[in-house]
Amino acid sequence: MRRTLVVSALSVALLAACASTAPTSTTASAPAATSAQAGETSEDARINAWFERKYEEQLQFSPIQMTFLGRKDRYSELDDMSREAGERQLAWQVAALEEMKSSFDYDALSDATQLSWDLFEYQVEQAQAAHRFVEHQYPFEQMGGMQAQMPTFMINFHKVETESDYEAYVSRLREVPRAFGQLMDHVRLSAEKGIRPPRFAHQGVIEQGGKVVTGAPFTKGEDSALWADAQAKADALVKAGEIDQARADELKAEARAALVEAVKPAYDEVITWFMADLPNAQENPTGVGSTHPNGKAYYAQRLQASTTTNLTPDQVHQIGLDEVARIRGEMEALKERVGFDGDLQAFFHFIRTDPQFKYPNTDAGRQAYIDDASKAIATIKQQLPNYFGLLPKADIVVKRVEPFREVDGAAQHYYPSTPDGSRPGVYYAHLSDMDAMPKTELEVIAYHEGLPGHHMQIAIAQELEGVPEFRKQAGFTAYAEGWGLYSEWLAREMPGTYTDPYSEYGRLTSEMWRAIRLVVDTGLHAKGWTQQQAVDYFAENSSIPQEAIEAEVRRYITWPGQATAYKIGMIKIQELRAKAEAELGDDFDIRGFHDAILGGGALPLTLLERKIDQWIAEEKRA
Repeated sequence: MRRTLVVSALSVALLAACASTAPTSTTASAPAATSAQAGETSEDARINAWFERKYEEQLQFSPIQMTFLGRKDRYSELDDMSREAGERQLAWQVAALEEMKSSFDYDALSDATQLSWDLFEYQVEQAQAAHRFVEHQYPFEQMGGMQAQMPTFMINFHKVETESDYEAYVSRLREVPRAFGQLMDHVRLSAEKGIRPPRFAHQGVIEQGGKVVTGAPFTKGEDSALWADAQAKADALVKAGEIDQARADELKAEARAALVEAVKPAYDEVITWFMADLPNAQENPTGVGSTHPNGKAYYAQRLQASTTTNLTPDQVHQIGLDEVARIRGEMEALKERVGFDGDLQAFFHFIRTDPQFKYPNTDAGRQAYIDDASKAIATIKQQLPNYFGLLPKADIVVKRVEPFREVDGAAQHYYPSTPDGSRPGVYYAHLSDMDAMPKTELEVIAYHEGLPGHHMQIAIAQELEGVPEFRKQAGFTAYAEGWGLYSEWLAREMPGTYTDPYSEYGRLTSEMWRAIRLVVDTGLHAKGWTQQQAVDYFAENSSIPQEAIEAEVRRYITWPGQATAYKIGMIKIQELRAKAEAELGDDFDIRGFHDAILGGGALPLTLLERKIDQWIAEEKRA
């Protein structure tokens, strides 16, 4: 999961919400020059300067996004999350596209800059398509809802280095009622049209929101996470010599008042509404194709946006069925290799229940998981120069998800580093239930979320030179998650990985997981499957713990289409590599191929294929 520069005020809220003890990287970073700089024309220079101006204009719509980037512009503000703000952003994008077309000559641009043009146009078209279904989105839900992500943002991303930073922190706390109120306006309008998240999402909002406003200064007990953070940030200013203790006490008092007078009422409003609406929410829900008005069209749009292809639900469903069958065959072969006596379901049960594959459900077990994940990432660090020319400057760390948003069995996720590398990327693990975190899957998840997966791709994109900023910050799930899943597969080629056959089984489990997603996501949203049908299919084809399966299926229901991006993206990257290997033969360079994939920022799969075709042609000429 990752966040991107987004296209509407509501999307800012949703995606900004999303989205180790390992040593600091000592790997040298190669110059981040790409073919984007080669053969630049005067028209390239003009439009690239225009891209930079427009990127800055668009960024001003989102103080949250600027904070994610490590900037302190409009540091005391949260985004305007009203529907009217979304309309203004979309109008700005459409006007910018018209300006680009009237001001520049496409045919006078280099290949790399034509790619930027096409990407800019693609993003505006996608924004228009998504805006038609704005009422279908869920600002509050159990996975990425604002009730959990607001404190995550304040605690982890609003850095306090000066007294004015702290004052901005307090101002942002004061902004929460306005922002949540705008999102609740969206929730109410959608509910009037029969659009609401399922009952489990309501319960997640109520539970997570309640945790945020439990404890001092909201209730009796230990300090809440926000209050502990507010005090720690003030104390750090004293320690740094920025303020004295008397001023720190004043700032703490201001933060405490903001929490009690602004944050608590905002949460109370959200929790009260979701509690009242609970009887209206489905208990065993199906997908949006059956539950939302015009839901089939909405799902088609989400599927197209997630995969960046024109694949239909039926086509995606069939790809999933074919991949499930293939991976089952590989699992059968591995089962025979380890000498297990029994069928595949018995093997699944063995993996799921045998204590040798579990970490203790204790703090020591949780720390062991973090330590082992950090070691796996450190192993990859040593191998990166053999597979990549472009290397990230920013480090990657492994952390446990904060208690107020931790969910048993929920998927692990990644938060990006800052473009200057001053804040490391973070691989977050849900460790509240260690039974849902089997040892067999530790390596593969570390490779996906950390190296050579999300951190590699996103950090490199942010650090690129010679590429317009809007491309560095662009996000396409099929590209990003396709790269993450490809990285799990790529890690097999690197020494020191998957040395235990059960870790290789974990890799197959992860790939199966993503193949199942193609079947289940389309089953839920296009074929009317219920939540229980989806859980049953998942359990029949995977040894993933039941708690994790249930959390996954709930994620698919609330994020329609998103889960299909992983396998579709991986398949495309594998196809492009096979094509390059076939056409270049002995001249194929794995470092060059990976740099071509990563060296221009995230792209829709159609544009990525064009970029790799151009790279192959350049390699042949060279």
